[in-house]
Amino acid sequence: MLTRLSIRNIVLIEALDLDFGRGLGVLTGETGAGKSILLDALGLVLGDRAETALVRSGADKASVSATFEFANLPQTIAVALDEADMEIEPGEPLIIRRQVKADGGSKAFVNDQPASVALLRELAPALVELHGQHDDRGLVNPRGHRALLDRFAGTDLATLERRWASWARAEAQLAEARDQVEQAKADQDLLIAHLAELTTLEPQAGEEARLAAARADMQKGEKLSGDLDELRHVWEGSDSPLAALRVAARKLDRIANEHPLLAEALAALDRAVIEAGEAEEKLEKAAEALVHDPQALDAAETRLFELRALARKHRCEVDALPELMRTMRARLDSIESGEAQLDALEADAKEARAAYVAAAEKAHEVRMAAAKTLDKAVAAELAPLKLDAARFLTAIGTLPQDKWGAHGMDSAEFLIATNPGADFAPLNKIASGGELSRFILALKVALAEKGGAATIIFDEIDRGVGGAVASAIGERLARLAADEGQLLAVTHSPQVAARGRTHYMIAKASSGTVTKTSVVLLDEAGRQEEIARMLSGAEVTPEARAQADRLLEGV
Repeated sequence: MLTRLSIRNIVLIEALDLDFGRGLGVLTGETGAGKSILLDALGLVLGDRAETALVRSGADKASVSATFEFANLPQTIAVALDEADMEIEPGEPLIIRRQVKADGGSKAFVNDQPASVALLRELAPALVELHGQHDDRGLVNPRGHRALLDRFAGTDLATLERRWASWARAEAQLAEARDQVEQAKADQDLLIAHLAELTTLEPQAGEEARLAAARADMQKGEKLSGDLDELRHVWEGSDSPLAALRVAARKLDRIANEHPLLAEALAALDRAVIEAGEAEEKLEKAAEALVHDPQALDAAETRLFELRALARKHRCEVDALPELMRTMRARLDSIESGEAQLDALEADAKEARAAYVAAAEKAHEVRMAAAKTLDKAVAAELAPLKLDAARFLTAIGTLPQDKWGAHGMDSAEFLIATNPGADFAPLNKIASGGELSRFILALKVALAEKGGAATIIFDEIDRGVGGAVASAIGERLARLAADEGQLLAVTHSPQVAARGRTHYMIAKASSGTVTKTSVVLLDEAGRQEEIARMLSGAEVTPEARAQADRLLEGV
């Protein structure tokens, strides 16, 4: 709750330090005394726009510091501070300070650590709930109505959130799998075509090297065969040198006995014939070995070229083609298995959705029952607040599926009709300022809300009413303060002021050309005098003081 507010150089306030406690605190004073200045100052630490007009004339800067203390730091505040990389010790008060310069610009601090205005605005809803004449936040904002109804109803949101998370996770997995299958299907025809092409060739590991070697051998053989053809006249035919050599040997054999040298010549010639015969035999064998099939060479070259072209097409080495085939077959198999997996994921998503819908329907039933109870509770509070002709309705609708979430399938909004026969409409569309504040008071009393802002402020909730209605407002404010812990009310009603546990009087005084606003915490005598002033006209009468005593005694 708010325990201290320190203001320096804000409009008419030069220096002011206020301490606040639990229960109902009331702020009173003449019209124009400066009650709105206090609210403007508090608004600065809650992230309102820093207007240079707030800086007191003659001062170079203004500052506001608000201290909040908690038995346990609210979760929303703890999370916001953690995200902002700020630490606060257990039991340590939360101190928010804002400075505004006269020449423009502002600074914000949280426990003396520099902070952004965005952080202040994030913290504000958990710190102060302000209900004024033109306030469009808090209970007036329909975006928060479902959460208020859930707190009132005790809706099992934890189960609903788990069911939603499970369904969302299942749908995400299903969507991812569908994308993969669709992508695979888009590639399926191309995969089939590529695989058919590869299967037709059926490449083997190491085949490129073998084909290249065979091709090289056949090309070499082709060249050497040409050379051998040119030598073939040496040993083939009757006019070949080798045949002539043999004829010479036979002729020499007939005359070799005639002279020793002829015998030696014959011996040499015989050796030559033998060597030439061996050469002939080897040449013939070489020719046989080098014989090649042009079709085989053409086939080898064709396959080699096809393999290399396919490798270029798939941007890989020829030896990688067999592995590529296996990969493609696996991808095609995965398409079929992916479709089977898709069926299982669709079943899981359907089951998760059914579980979520069941939890959401249960939450809907709880909300519908709570809405009827709340409508009756608010209706019971309206008559004492002079709103007996008004009607209140908690409208629960069903959202389209794209709007479902962790909160369920329901929308919720608080509606009112101020006149008999009039249609229901949102709070801020029908109610006047005074009516709106009283509606909000009735609603907060009926809700007996827990878990809202640490401090609740009502600004002139009693405007335009008096007597029994003002007394009823005061009684409900006191009751609400007892439930909520701390409530502050800016009031012109003595009946409301008399209900305050603490009473602050706001006054404006002028000295020459200087006007200042001050705030005083009243004691019992001061309270009596101030309430008597509120009851009197221009002059406080003994009768007014007696009436003030009766109001204070009746509390």
